[in-house]
Amino acid sequence: MSAKEYRTARSAHGGLLLVEGVPDVAFGDRAMIRDHRNRQRNGQVIRSAVQEVLIQVYEGTDDLDLERTWIRFLDQPLEISLSPELQGRVFNGIGQARDGRPPIVSPVRRNVNGAAINPAARTYPRKFIQTGISSIDGLNALVRGQKLPIFSGSGLPHNRLAAQIVRQARLVDEESSFAIVFAAMGVSHADARFFEEEFAASGVLANVVMFINLADDPPVERLALPRVALTAAEYLAFDMDRHVLVVLTDMTHYAEALREVATAKGDVPSRKGYPGYLYSDLAEIYERSGRIRDRHGSITLLPVVSMPSDDITHPIPDLTGYITEGQIVLSRELHNRGIYPPVHILPSLSRLMKDGIGRDDTREDHPRVASQLYALYARALETRNLASIVGADELSDRDCRYLSFADAFEARFINQGEEEDRSIIETLNLAWDLLSLFPKEALTRVNETDLAKYHHSGANG
Repeated sequence: MSAKEYRTARSAHGGLLLVEGVPDVAFGDRAMIRDHRNRQRNGQVIRSAVQEVLIQVYEGTDDLDLERTWIRFLDQPLEISLSPELQGRVFNGIGQARDGRPPIVSPVRRNVNGAAINPAARTYPRKFIQTGISSIDGLNALVRGQKLPIFSGSGLPHNRLAAQIVRQARLVDEESSFAIVFAAMGVSHADARFFEEEFAASGVLANVVMFINLADDPPVERLALPRVALTAAEYLAFDMDRHVLVVLTDMTHYAEALREVATAKGDVPSRKGYPGYLYSDLAEIYERSGRIRDRHGSITLLPVVSMPSDDITHPIPDLTGYITEGQIVLSRELHNRGIYPPVHILPSLSRLMKDGIGRDDTREDHPRVASQLYALYARALETRNLASIVGADELSDRDCRYLSFADAFEARFINQGEEEDRSIIETLNLAWDLLSLFPKEALTRVNETDLAKYHHSGANG
């Protein structure tokens, strides 16, 4: 740590502090800022030039008197203390306790910037994760070590869905539960209180590490929060051999904070004003999840991305889709009809689902049942569109059967209670209840063995 303090701050804007006359300061170094009231703020060097540095101040630069501001450079990056006592605690975006309890004291300290997992050390994501939600488990299964974002929109219940997944997620073949790292960026006080109360009431809070950045907290703190959260996740997964589920909500707030800081720095803007390095910045975060060869632990990532104006081609969901292995898309139409969770089945996708389902993971008929449900629902939606044009009275009996299937599928399979935790066997049995609305000869994606074992003969009338 440098013994020198500098009082050469020249400008402060948008959480950024420009300091002149400072030699030999490295990019990424931490800084301690002391204002005229003798209060300390934390910062990090985000641009270093000859005799001039730009500091990102996590607590913001409001009320700084530049003439009476002292800066000390600590010659080290932003680090957090790590120990098993992280679980059950609530921290802010830079890892400081915000639950009124003492800070974590541990000899283990890690640089929050970390690094993506070495591709040569990675092992393929496998093993089904049961969320208890039929529309995910049955048709878009989550696999241990996967990155599966939730694409949502303003006003849709992505926070409720994320909280339900945190409460219910587990590996069906292991007794140990997940360790949860929950990171919320730019959330309202009501949403932060909702998460804490939900986890406390369900009894999972002791198994959760929470990082909260409120909407009225400095935006620059949001840039550190996902890296701090993933550093904690890496410790739990690869030091403590735990299976860790990381929920990041909302990555759109992170990207907007990145755009705000990039604009203040003078970076050249790209699509919709976001910096050109948005893709690599998001990849730097997302690629810290996964599994490592010869390690028991794993990190499964579930980021929430709210789509501005429900536009899935917006730069944030668009670039996220390139990096991650699928997406769960929420539908405003289903939400308006009172269906929860309003998962839009057709654009939703889990690219690694095939590696986590089947005889050894869920049940032998699962891959074929998922394919058959998807095919029937896609056809049913086409029939529903046709009925809206020509009228339901003009449809054939077969088409009417498809309409009945669509209504039953949405009401019984997609729709479920917020406290309802369905096992994968319950989900598959429910799927066969719906498939049995059709005669056996209409089900072309399942085999004869499946039909003989699970089809409810005569259920179609």
